[in-house]
Amino acid sequence: METALTRLVGVRYPVVQTGMGWVAGPRLVSATANAGALGILASATMTVDQLRSAVREVKSRTGEPFGVNLRADAGDARDRVRVIVDEGVRVASFALAPSKELIAELKDAGVVVIPSIGARRHAEKVAAWGADAVVVQGGEGGGHTGEVATTVLLPQVVDAVDIPVIAAGGFFDGRGLVAALAYGAAGVAMGTRFLLTSDSTVPDAVKARYLAASVKDVTVTTRVDGLPHRMLRTDLVASLEKSGRVASLARAVRHAAAFRKVSGMGWGEMVRDGLAMRHGKGMTWSQVLLAANTPMMLKSAMVDGMPEAGVMASGQVAGLIEDLPSCEELVSGVMAEAAEVVGRLLSAAPPLPETGALPQAPAPLLKRHRTG
Repeated sequence: METALTRLVGVRYPVVQTGMGWVAGPRLVSATANAGALGILASATMTVDQLRSAVREVKSRTGEPFGVNLRADAGDARDRVRVIVDEGVRVASFALAPSKELIAELKDAGVVVIPSIGARRHAEKVAAWGADAVVVQGGEGGGHTGEVATTVLLPQVVDAVDIPVIAAGGFFDGRGLVAALAYGAAGVAMGTRFLLTSDSTVPDAVKARYLAASVKDVTVTTRVDGLPHRMLRTDLVASLEKSGRVASLARAVRHAAAFRKVSGMGWGEMVRDGLAMRHGKGMTWSQVLLAANTPMMLKSAMVDGMPEAGVMASGQVAGLIEDLPSCEELVSGVMAEAAEVVGRLLSAAPPLPETGALPQAPAPLLKRHRTG
């Protein structure tokens, strides 16, 4: 299936595996790439040297295009960009909007730039700055998320920008891909669905918790790092909701110290990153400190296999997923189902008039709304 996304990045299918911290490592990314989709390596939890090693490992496992997800506000962002350029990585994706200068630097080196956004105005901004495409995540998506549903946000963005739009939040099968394409997207991005594959390195006990979850077992809380965060509902999440400010900040200090060791960052660098986060998001100092909770609490579950000691970021689709296919099986299944759905829709369509002209929809349906 060829779309603006597949032409832009050189993959066979318009499917993206998102850059999930502690989850999207070399094994998952290379398996995704070999299946014909775009795998994105998560780099925020790696040092610069670890990132270079991870990129080279992916390259040793596949000759297909892949990407790296970066934190635009990280103090060493340009060092990470240099790794991407030096190693010939095809795509740079961002969870936060990169600066105009950073976009230009990547594009000058031939790297495709794809920021993730959660509002139409953000898509318009990065498109004006030269981004090649955008990932639009609706509120159904896992991790940090917004309030607007994908079905409302996606058409707004598609109508607002002239670059390829990739739909995220609530996608896990071929029906969703067809729906996204009908809205005008060039493909879909999936996180939870790729986390729940046999190629994912997430421990089996944690995967079992996801598979056992219903839609109602996925909640949104601000008590991990002060921002809305969609995750599985657990006893730990319930206790976080009840904990006071002093306990929350004490836990964040411990996690900040632990993250410093894992990331190789010095305290000065962490303070500079905190200042950048506070300026870019209008965060309070408490929120900046709490931000250290996210990577370490995710690590407890996603790496250490202790779901009761950590948090499990999750899209609402976790309540609909019941199996653990390989990436190859997942991608081929999504594409086969998409083809089946399109074929069924075409077979059910009324015959065209003898003139060959397409029937016209009523005028109100032809209008492309840009409000909201």
